[in-house]
Amino acid sequence: MLRVAAARALRNAGVARVSAVRASSHQASAPQSLAKSKHGNLPGSSSSPLTTQLHFFNSVLEETQIPTYRVLDSAGQVIEGAQAPELDRDFARRIYEIMMMLPALDNVLYNSQRQGKISFYMTSYGEEASVVGSAAALEPTDEVLGQYREMGVLVWRGFTLDRLMGQCFSNELDAATKGRQMPVHFGSTDLHFHTISSTLATQIPQAAGVAYALKRDPDRRGKSCAVCYFGEGAASEGDFHAGLAMASVLGGPLIYFCRNNGFAISTPATEQYSGDGIAARGPGYGMDTIRVDGNDALAVYSAMKEARRRAVEGNKAVLVEAMSYRVGHHSTSDDSFAYRAKQEVEDWKKIDNPHHRLRKYLESKGWWSAEDEEATRASQKKQVMAAFQQAEKLKKPPLDNLFNDVYDKLPWNLVEQRNELKRLMGKYGETWAPWKAERAKFKNAGKEFESTE
Repeated sequence: MLRVAAARALRNAGVARVSAVRASSHQASAPQSLAKSKHGNLPGSSSSPLTTQLHFFNSVLEETQIPTYRVLDSAGQVIEGAQAPELDRDFARRIYEIMMMLPALDNVLYNSQRQGKISFYMTSYGEEASVVGSAAALEPTDEVLGQYREMGVLVWRGFTLDRLMGQCFSNELDAATKGRQMPVHFGSTDLHFHTISSTLATQIPQAAGVAYALKRDPDRRGKSCAVCYFGEGAASEGDFHAGLAMASVLGGPLIYFCRNNGFAISTPATEQYSGDGIAARGPGYGMDTIRVDGNDALAVYSAMKEARRRAVEGNKAVLVEAMSYRVGHHSTSDDSFAYRAKQEVEDWKKIDNPHHRLRKYLESKGWWSAEDEEATRASQKKQVMAAFQQAEKLKKPPLDNLFNDVYDKLPWNLVEQRNELKRLMGKYGETWAPWKAERAKFKNAGKEFESTE
């Protein structure tokens, strides 16, 4: 019980551990009605009200912390004073079903990496409500720039399990990266999902450019927006500040969605920053900002819906910080129990489970039942296993893709390399067992190299 109580206190405190002292100092020193200063305003673009008070501040909200928007309590009940979004039965069920699909996929693919069948994987454990709740609030043509845990956005948009497995297994169904990227680095042109990059935070300034392009395009202006996902660890990169500065000045419909799961790769949030989270940075760039309970799918949906409205109608950037907890390890290369207690993770699963909260809400509406739960789990497991078994059997993309898709015309050095591979394939491809076995793994078995340049 003491451990449970401690975990609950941790959730309620959030970033309060970092800024509680500041809040008390603000109360003592905050000036009165600066906006109505009798001394006038600073000339120029700032128009800042003038004051005779020597006042320092370190919070975007005087006398308080940034609040966290919530609709459902931990038992799935609508909190007094909160308003649940108007969702119909089928739409609400679909949010929950896709939230359920993510751990079904994670279980199989995480174990596949452990068995050596794929090289790498990252799970969405604990962050399903943030990802799927936000995806449900977007339009299908909104441009998404993801980080690592946005697989749920693609599944929501109709990315098939075969294509998903194809990317992770680098087989011929990997239409976006053609077997040349790490697993979970998805991309889909038809679903407006920009290919994920391993390099941390590069998508943040890129999103500013995408939003600016939407602003300038008369066919898409006022209809679509860009959405950029990232973790609070990425917000420690210089690209975060460069991107927000660009977006705030250039304009364009853009939502920056920060998944603050508390740990980055392996560093607790309390050691990443001393301010009031990531949301505190938004107003510094002139952005409308909200902090939302990332484990509350309905709150995330409502916050994202309003953020999108503001971004599209105002042709500007909006910042959303979703407070969550990474239940899984950062990736298959991480052992999170080296920097946090295993019992802490187990307590979070029980106290603030995003699946439990939405399920209880649906049950209270008569939209879900124990029978639905059992049938859906069985069906999803069957679908995932079928896609997994097919992915193992399919060939890798054609070997010629090794040289394609970077240059319109191959430069001389790549032409030389391609010719060298062709020569070696002719010499060893059918006679030396290791080459012959490797060649057989590719679609067309490398026969494209048999043709004349």
